[in-house]
Amino acid sequence: MALQRALVADAVAYAGEWLAYMQRSLRIPGLTVAVRHEEDVLLSRAYGEADIERSQEMRTDHIFRIASHSKTFTATAVMLLMERGALSLDDRLCRWIDWLDDQPGTTGSLRIRHLLSHSSGVIRDGMDAGWWDLRMPFHDADSLRAAVLADPPLYSASERFKYSNIGYSLLGTVVEAASGQSYNDFVRAEIVDRLGLSSTGPEPDPSIANKMATGYSSRRYAQERVALRHLDTRAMSAATGFYSTAEDLCRYGAAHFMGNEELLTDETKRDMQHEAWKVEGPAPRHYALGFNVSDVGGRRMVGHGGGFPGFITYTTIDPVDRLVVSVLTNAIDGPAEALATGVVKLINRANVAADPATEGADQAKTAKLDRFTGRFFSLWGAIDICRLGDQLCAIDPEMLDPTADVTELDVVDETTLRIAKASGYSSPGERVAFDFDSKGRVSRVQFAGSRFLPWEEHRERVAAIASDRTG
Repeated sequence: MALQRALVADAVAYAGEWLAYMQRSLRIPGLTVAVRHEEDVLLSRAYGEADIERSQEMRTDHIFRIASHSKTFTATAVMLLMERGALSLDDRLCRWIDWLDDQPGTTGSLRIRHLLSHSSGVIRDGMDAGWWDLRMPFHDADSLRAAVLADPPLYSASERFKYSNIGYSLLGTVVEAASGQSYNDFVRAEIVDRLGLSSTGPEPDPSIANKMATGYSSRRYAQERVALRHLDTRAMSAATGFYSTAEDLCRYGAAHFMGNEELLTDETKRDMQHEAWKVEGPAPRHYALGFNVSDVGGRRMVGHGGGFPGFITYTTIDPVDRLVVSVLTNAIDGPAEALATGVVKLINRANVAADPATEGADQAKTAKLDRFTGRFFSLWGAIDICRLGDQLCAIDPEMLDPTADVTELDVVDETTLRIAKASGYSSPGERVAFDFDSKGRVSRVQFAGSRFLPWEEHRERVAAIASDRTG
């Protein structure tokens, strides 16, 4: 479905409030989000803390480790070299890596495209990937070579999808050989600097230490989170070394829009974004060349996530309708993908019923609707009444998919709504009555049989209940 700017803006405005609730509800230390449509950043916000021990508030310019986002940069670097005629995707690795041979079934016999699409059969991380739990350093050039030579491919080329950090580390070596520069220098000059990504790079260095967010362990298995140290990814930078901000990732994502040829031609981008392999799993998707491809509410999105000790991040791009959403969390259990796709689903929801002949909703009508909007609380939780275009909706802000159970509301009069559409276990057809104070602010919502209050009034109500019990 095509996107209308005004409706994207409506959805993004609510998405910012939903993410604020999710950060607190899920007790994520901190997160940042950015949303870009066409050439404009419509949302850039930070929530929570960048460093719990120092009580440092998260800012939008805080830098995160973005881990496997690095693969998109590496794939882009390879395609840049291909466009310049420096290499071919059908080149065998042994052409570019002199310590590999060309014997059938060996790593050296694999083609570059096999590594780009994770169809090489190469082992994922080697037999001991102790860097992921901070037991050992990442591979340097010598240990990477030893690991590759010790473990030949486990499957034949093009037999199946098999994700491999080792494979993308080898692509970094190919970039070095084909460009005549170190991997880090090439991607910085040809991608990062060309796009003006001032807070992005292939490996953190001391110059950005004061802007790095602190990463934290999970609360799933412990009451307290533990701050985790940063590691240099050394020879695995091409697979997992990058750092960035949500705004920079939106700027980078825009370079993969169709029609934007700052880095690559549209023909090359179509090749990169074309489904190559189905990825089996609980949420089936496809992998292309450096990008995963997924369906989000009927919208075809390409992007990548990243998991690093202390960080879970996700960026998703609609290259046709020119939308990017990036969510970065500084916790190893941060649901970045679910939050980013939740934002996309809200944008879809606002646009799905839009009249293509109009741009957004009538301003006079929306002003009348906006007076009903807000977040309200009962003992059972919160409810958000928000406007998406010219539709008032009630949404449970605690749901990772905020569009999974939306209640649609129609205006009856200046103080009353009707539940026009809701699940059968809800209260379809019933009324929602509002009380307003002298300043026009909502002071109470009678939502069918349930009463909801603004936060301060709800907190006083809960305190009174506690007082009754102890008194």
